[in-house]
Amino acid sequence: MIKSCSPEAIAIAYRNHARETAHQSAEVKGIEDAIAALKIHLRHKQQQLEQLRRSQPTEEQLEESRQQAKLHADRINQLSRELQAEAKALKAIADEITPLYWQVYHKPFITGFSNISVPHVRSDGDVWTILNKLV
Repeated sequence: MIKSCSPEAIAIAYRNHARETAHQSAEVKGIEDAIAALKIHLRHKQQQLEQLRRSQPTEEQLEESRQQAKLHADRINQLSRELQAEAKALKAIADEITPLYWQVYHKPFITGFSNISVPHVRSDGDVWTILNKLV
């Protein structure tokens, strides 16, 4: 087909083909660049999603934490009962020796028993409350 054309026509055909090829190459390059940018954006969004998933505790993690908190609350309540018993025993001793202590030292043996409190953890199932129980 080109053999039958004039040299000028052949030159024009080659120029047109070169222009079209350059235009197509530029379009392909632009599409490839856009795809690469979208892949980077997708990876970034996937990383953000993964970080969000890690930062939001699952129900299983919440339940494990609740169980740990319950163990600590039970231990606090146990220590509270022990401390309450010890304070009552101390008060009983103080009540017993205070009259004699007044006679010897002219001052009380121990003061402040009306203000002694111990922590106590209580839960209604959803909300936990720490109270101070008076001894």
